[in-house]
Parts: sequence; structure tokens; C-alpha cells
Amino acid sequence: MKYLMLVCTDPNYTPGQDDGAPDVEDWVEEMDGKGIRLMGNRTRPASDATTVRVRNREVLLTDGPYAETKDQIAGFDILECADLDEAIDVASKHPMAWAGMIELRPFWPDDED
Repeated sequence: MKYLMLVCTDPNYTPGQDDGAPDVEDWVEEMDGKGIRLMGNRTRPASDATTVRVRNREVLLTDGPYAETKDQIAGFDILECADLDEAIDVASKHPMAWAGMIELRPFWPDDED
């Protein structure tokens, strides 16, 4: 099962709460080595986002993120896991689970509509 792992900041984070957090390069190397992490990258800040909508056949653009939230997406990874339990285990080992938050979203299977 494929999962989109959204790596997000936490506006309530206090420095020092992540004591003992793993190193991100070590996490990437481990998950790449196991074939779990298919791809991933950091994203630019929300202030660099552009939101696109089409209304009445007109393309409408908005600078910045659509969602008005303090939590911001800092990056993403695409995981291939046996099930949600494995995806949770993988996400819990990511450094941002210690200093931010991780959201897991399963992909629709190719054979389902």
C-alpha cells in the first residue's frame, strides 16, 4: 500500500522537545535501503505557494497557501508499506514526528474507483 507522508511543522513546538530525535539523513538512508521510501523532498515555505482554482472557466490564482492554518507542510515522502501499522512505525521514526507532525494518507489502490 502506498502512503503520502506529509511532513508538517508544529506551531506549538518548543525547542528541546525533540531531544533524542533521529537524524533525518539516517532516516532517509534506512528507509531508502529498505525500499520503503519511494521518493520525497522538502517543500518551499507556504509563503511561496500558489493556489489554482477554475470558476466559470476562469483560472483564479492566489498567492500563498489555500488553507489558513499555522501547521505548514515542510516536505513529503511517498512510502510503500504493507499496511497502516508499518506506515505508522516508519513515520514515528522520522525526526519531524519529534519536532513537528506527520500526516499519513493512503493512496487509492489502482483497481478501485
